[in-house]
Amino acid sequence: MQGQIEQIIREKILTAVETPPPALTRREVPLPSIRGKALAVIGMRRSGKTTFLYQCRADLLSAGRTPGHLLYFNFEDERLGEMEARQLSLIPEIQARLFPDPADEALTLFLDEIQRVPGWEAFVRRLLDTPGNEIMISGSSAKLLSREIATSMRGRAWEIAVHPFSFSEFLRHHHEEPPADPDRLSSRQASRLDHHFARYLAMGGFPEAQNLQAMERRQLLQGYVDVLLLRDVIERHSMVNVTALRWMVRRLLSSPAGLFSIAGFAADLKSQGIAVGRDTLHEMLGHLQDAFLLHAIPVAGDSEKRRQVNPRKVYPADPGLIPVFDRSGRSNIGHALETAVFVELQRRQAEIAYVKSPGGYEVDFLARYPNGGEELIQVSASLEESETLSREIRALEDAARQYPRASQLLLTLEFRVPFPSVPRSIRIQPAWQWMLSRGKDRRKEKEYR
Repeated sequence: MQGQIEQIIREKILTAVETPPPALTRREVPLPSIRGKALAVIGMRRSGKTTFLYQCRADLLSAGRTPGHLLYFNFEDERLGEMEARQLSLIPEIQARLFPDPADEALTLFLDEIQRVPGWEAFVRRLLDTPGNEIMISGSSAKLLSREIATSMRGRAWEIAVHPFSFSEFLRHHHEEPPADPDRLSSRQASRLDHHFARYLAMGGFPEAQNLQAMERRQLLQGYVDVLLLRDVIERHSMVNVTALRWMVRRLLSSPAGLFSIAGFAADLKSQGIAVGRDTLHEMLGHLQDAFLLHAIPVAGDSEKRRQVNPRKVYPADPGLIPVFDRSGRSNIGHALETAVFVELQRRQAEIAYVKSPGGYEVDFLARYPNGGEELIQVSASLEESETLSREIRALEDAARQYPRASQLLLTLEFRVPFPSVPRSIRIQPAWQWMLSRGKDRRKEKEYR
């Protein structure tokens, strides 16, 4: 058995080294400059984590590194199903025999799906203790959870979140270079970006879902959700009440950007003859968030009790998931737009909540950024109706009394010249322009702040 494992490892190492990097759409994910830590790539299934590992390896090759010292190893191989933690050391040992020179060059390992080998953490920690080793790990979302990384790696791992395509990544994938200065565009350029952004909201950002017909895309994304529920929630947590879980998923993904109360949902289930305790429902919601399928944000406020009592707003991981569960037949462009803005705020590592103002108005997002900045953001697909515009302005102005440090931003679907007149404290901007305006800055980032 040992000899067979060694042969498989040798074959995989040689194949990985000799295979040229695949063509890929470049991901705008900043890497930290911190040393001595494993970089743990996390995110929902099929969002592009493996491709990101390929990208990092290709960048190092372009910088002149030796291919034999940039080792990509994927553990998602049925031949390695019985591999044990003690056998993991064979990987660097066989690599050293195959590629002994140059001895002074660092060994960088890209370990994909390593969580399939129980006890892998001690192996990675030992590699990190050896001077010169660099490690990136990635794996299926709920099997490589943030809290598990923190516990098992004892502070030796740094998380890197990979989401489905951002709008700028979407443009590049479709062979459209994002504008260098999105604030200075001709009307023709803006109209073209309006068109691409509408496609992005409908299609979403999952790489495999691009250019598929609507029915094929729905089937693909439905498959993603089914596999996630089975492997990352039901099997992982030995879940018994699968019926309640599927009801929760349908409810949350068919009502994107909606308010969700565990108490109210428990009452709805009870009326259908499904009795589930609230604690169990809270656990289900937590598992779905751990698997990155959706995200629930609280109401803003300093009181923990207020955050617990009020319902949460729930968003899917990508706007492309919305049509999979929405059977209303109505256009859901507003919810898709709000979801896209939410995911962009996640990419910017903002702390996100929604606001219930003293006057009873709701503001979609209060975003607190790592650099200390704050932003009140209201999202509206259309501002053509004066009543809609007045309502959005009132909400922002009322919320600003609670959060005077926060700038006020009103994001809309399309570019218009001129925009409607609003108070000087409020800035109106097309959502795509807001997203692209930060893209250039994100590409320059060297580390998470």
